[in-house]
Amino acid sequence: MNKQIMDEITLKRTVMRISHEIVEKNKDIDNIVLVGVKRRGVTLAKMIRDNICKIEKTELPCESLDIHFYRDDLSRQTDMPIYDPSEKIDVTGKNIIIVDDVLYTGRTVRAAIEAVFSMGRPAKIQLAILIDRGHRELPLRADYVGKSIPTSRKETISVKVAEFDGETGVELIG
Repeated sequence: MNKQIMDEITLKRTVMRISHEIVEKNKDIDNIVLVGVKRRGVTLAKMIRDNICKIEKTELPCESLDIHFYRDDLSRQTDMPIYDPSEKIDVTGKNIIIVDDVLYTGRTVRAAIEAVFSMGRPAKIQLAILIDRGHRELPLRADYVGKSIPTSRKETISVKVAEFDGETGVELIG
């Protein structure tokens, strides 16, 4: 059984609210780097960047982060690079805002933080999440949350973005 949690309009409105919260909480907008976790986190980070650029009339860097090799739940081959040097982000002294679609166990966020630290020492790391569904295995929480959806472990949250799915919205599956 699928239940729609957000349609496209609601998702965009929620991302706009997160964007305003980021502006309010960060006085030094010019020192922010948005970092979207591949795949859907990148799309959400770009949406946040575009919103902040309109609000503040400024440009804001928006990068993508592949955390695959930092995951602790996937097998790792020793001869594989930790990150693709073409994706290296200048994080030293910056306020990094990691953006992802769903916060569940916290393992993706842990991997993203480890990936960021492998590239330098940021001044601060914050976390923006569209959906927080609970069930944390690590002591992490998001600074910016679009919506908290209590779920059972049998349920799944599906965030859809037009770029990958041909439609935009959020569904609860199960």
